Amino acid sequence: MAKAVKINHITLIVDNLEKTGEFYEKELGLELLPAFKFDYPVLFFKINEDQQLHLSEWDDTPSFRGHVCFQVDDINSIFYRMKQLGAIDTKPWGKVRRLPDGAMQMFVRDPSGNLVELSSYPDAEINPAIFEDDLFMEGLYESKRNDYRGLRSENASLYHGRKKEE
Repeated sequence: MAKAVKINHITLIVDNLEKTGEFYEKELGLELLPAFKFDYPVLFFKINEDQQLHLSEWDDTPSFRGHVCFQVDDINSIFYRMKQLGAIDTKPWGKVRRLPDGAMQMFVRDPSGNLVELSSYPDAEINPAIFEDDLFMEGLYESKRNDYRGLRSENASLYHGRKKEE
């Protein structure tokens, strides 16, 4: 049987290609790449050597909880920058948190309203002031749904294999 081996790209639907493209280029440091000659507005960005982000402008509605997660190299500076921009969104998944594996996570909205999770490595050094910030909350997000279907573990992690790239 064939097997999916990695994510090649993620496409986010945006309502303002230029403004949203600037966010990913300037705020998240993604490199703009040439796209195919489509007949609709599109931008391609390089995440790393194997993965891309595609932005495509359409009149669709962004998801409230559905999201893409980017691992970032400096959660401290990006936390303060996203706070300054007013981009942190605590409504869908709660406040900025440290996960049981040690990774920090926060959710932000891009200029088109797409939900983006930003995550640190589990062993990243965190500015202690973040733990005192009103946007931080200890513990996992609780939905109060009490529906425990799915595979769970005390040893779960967003990072399978090595913790940090060499």
